[in-house]
Amino acid sequence: MSATRTKKPAASAATTAKKAVNSTKNPVPASKKTVQTKTAKVETKATTKTQTSSKRKAEEVEEEPKVNGIKRVKPSATTTNDEDKAVKTVKSSPPKKTAASKAPAATKSRAKKGPVNKAPTEKLNVYVFGEGSSGELGLGSAKGQTEVKRPRLNPNLSADTVGVVSLSVGGMHTAALTHDNKILTWGVNDQGALGRDTTWDGGLRDIAGDGSDSDDDSDSGSDTAVNPKESTPGEVDISELPEGLVFTQVVATDSATFALTTEGDVYGWGTFRSNEGIFGFDSNTLIQLRPKLIKGLKQIASLAAGANHVLALQHNGIVYGWGSGQQNQLGRRILERRATNSLIPMPIGLPKKIVNLGAGAYNSFAVRENGEVYSWGLNNFGQTGIPKEFDETGASVGSDVHAPEAIKSLKGKGKVTCIGGGAHHTVAVTDKGELLVWGRLDGNQLGLKVSDLPQDQVVRDTAGNPRILTMPTQIPGIDAVQAAAGSDHCVAIDRKGKAYAWGFSTTFQTGLGTDDDVELATQIDNTAVRDKKLVWAGAGGQFSIIAGLAQVPLTNGVNGHA
Repeated sequence: MSATRTKKPAASAATTAKKAVNSTKNPVPASKKTVQTKTAKVETKATTKTQTSSKRKAEEVEEEPKVNGIKRVKPSATTTNDEDKAVKTVKSSPPKKTAASKAPAATKSRAKKGPVNKAPTEKLNVYVFGEGSSGELGLGSAKGQTEVKRPRLNPNLSADTVGVVSLSVGGMHTAALTHDNKILTWGVNDQGALGRDTTWDGGLRDIAGDGSDSDDDSDSGSDTAVNPKESTPGEVDISELPEGLVFTQVVATDSATFALTTEGDVYGWGTFRSNEGIFGFDSNTLIQLRPKLIKGLKQIASLAAGANHVLALQHNGIVYGWGSGQQNQLGRRILERRATNSLIPMPIGLPKKIVNLGAGAYNSFAVRENGEVYSWGLNNFGQTGIPKEFDETGASVGSDVHAPEAIKSLKGKGKVTCIGGGAHHTVAVTDKGELLVWGRLDGNQLGLKVSDLPQDQVVRDTAGNPRILTMPTQIPGIDAVQAAAGSDHCVAIDRKGKAYAWGFSTTFQTGLGTDDDVELATQIDNTAVRDKKLVWAGAGGQFSIIAGLAQVPLTNGVNGHA
């Protein structure tokens, strides 16, 4: 995921319908709809695939003036947390002066603080593949954009004219930071994850037709339609933010986006989801439509995002977490009657000197300066790396890890430099180039041949089917520098700038041109990326993105790779 979502808006990362999940703890996938800012109800768009390949339900929204967001409604004795509960939306007319509307002005002094983070500057080419029926690929509304079977250079994100320097993939949307300090978003905007108005009155455009080019194997027979404002990268509305802000990182959950500044402040928009549906953005707002300062966070160095939670690393090594904590991914006890307290960033009980973070869909990771890795959250398929007992179905008993614990099985490996996870599996990269995987493997999520694994490390169900790999295991032959996990697939980048993929591929999210599961880690190779120096990969529920240097570095005075 970022990982990844339950597709969705779900970095993030729920399991697809093709692979059954023996857990009822995963949050309900978001509905596919467009929030109307001037009408009393939300009109439902054409149903599209979710990360779980289920139809997303339409939600109704009642309108009432509220600055920059959808107001949280206090439940009465008869109300529930269902998605169809009435909530209040923003009108476009100017609101009265309130404490909320004055908040941006009160924070203008923040822009004058000294920088603690540096913004990235290397311009990237962006390549996309997989499912695009909800605009996830950012290719616009022209024909042939529904399914892209192999990597395609996104012309809407040209390094020459746009200059993307950083990206983050959520369950069904993506955020990108440009060299000139713009934040671009595209994909599903059902609950404000794009941070901009995507209302489209021109009708959904049919994107069927033959749009194949080179050997990217684009879909040529889709009968779906797409909102061009969602499917085309557009700028997040930051007009109400203090002047002078410079952004350094963006992260995407299933239904929200967050941005870090050079001053260590964090802004966000969208919402979090829980098992019951929309959970909220903060204790006062269900859906935040425009960027809002996250209070209580200062001197933040980096962010990591799961399906419905966010982690923030302070420069002093303290880690904060907020969002949904139903699977203990926040590492703290949350009383049901005070569930919305989890929307407030709070420190997580970890040892000192944390230097790196990672997140699976419903679990979390923290790396210490000394190389120790701590994990907590959902562990029903051993994805945290913390040993558990397993029942006859292969699922772990007492599946959650309630507080951070050290992953002892990583001792002796290199220092983890990159770690993340999908719905039920984990992938990590070390400073030695080791590409490590563990967790669920019955959908080829780990890129390894089961028969080659130590059988005492493989958990099987009563029918003898392999379900879980309990120990971090290296994928051979790949000198990795970065990796990302979607719901049930992975993409990795090696030191030579090549990309590899494996796992669930029913919507071509592996970029290998097949809708069959990919058992072994396989190099992604087509004319679009063959001679490119790739440096980054991101994986959503049903799509993936890889990025490469706009200029291939020189080797001995000749373009090429070392």
